[in-house]
Amino acid sequence: MKHIKYNLAYIFGGIIGAVAGYLYWRYIGCTTGTCPITTSPVNSTIYGFIIGILFGGLFKRKNQAKEQ
Repeated sequence: MKHIKYNLAYIFGGIIGAVAGYLYWRYIGCTTGTCPITTSPVNSTIYGFIIGILFGGLFKRKNQAKEQ
């Protein structure tokens, strides 16, 4: 449980990114089939998930107290 609480920003970022990636594929997408990321919902969702994790890391809190 402590590990989940420590990485909560990454988890929320990944979930939001995956949803955003899927919605991007669903409503914008690539109609010609030449776009490697947005041609399938799986690729778009995975790409959004990865970008969401990276973006979520920007909001991660650092530990104030150092353990010794």
